[in-house]
Amino acid sequence: MQLVLQFIDAHIDVSSLLWLFPITFMFHDFEEILTVEKWGNARGPGILKTLPGFAKKMYASSLQMNTHRFAQDVLVVYSIIVTATLLAAFFQSYFLFLAVLHLYFLHVFTHIGQALLLKMYTPGVATAIVPVLPYSLYAYYRLMSEGIVGWSDMLWGLAILVVLLPFCLLLLLKGRHRSAPPKR
Repeated sequence: MQLVLQFIDAHIDVSSLLWLFPITFMFHDFEEILTVEKWGNARGPGILKTLPGFAKKMYASSLQMNTHRFAQDVLVVYSIIVTATLLAAFFQSYFLFLAVLHLYFLHVFTHIGQALLLKMYTPGVATAIVPVLPYSLYAYYRLMSEGIVGWSDMLWGLAILVVLLPFCLLLLLKGRHRSAPPKR
């Protein structure tokens, strides 16, 4: 494993590592964009029936997502990732980058958990395992081993995530409810 890391370290500079974030994100989200509507139409009604009331309300808009609406959500998240990457690459400001990287890393486990809980393929699970998980782990390793960030920076990134995530999720869900087709 050490030889593999040495090889990768020698061939990917830190700037390239940072810019791989939006690239790996798009690979992951292309899988979701291409599968979310068809999967949701086929599996969503059955899944919604098994959820308790509070969860039904929370997940209904996600399970009834169309491709266009999902792509709009992806564009917003992509814009945040590119902004965080720009700040890190050009201004060596890593707090937002780390906050978004933490979410990216944790997001892997929501995909794996959904697939295991539902005992089926869920949109995004394949690319959560490759490339999202390896990229996230390598980015953490590389930024720490190069001394670019330390544990206190990692904690600040986590604090920023904890503060911003509820607000961002609320806006996302509000936007989904606003654009949902009217009930008949």
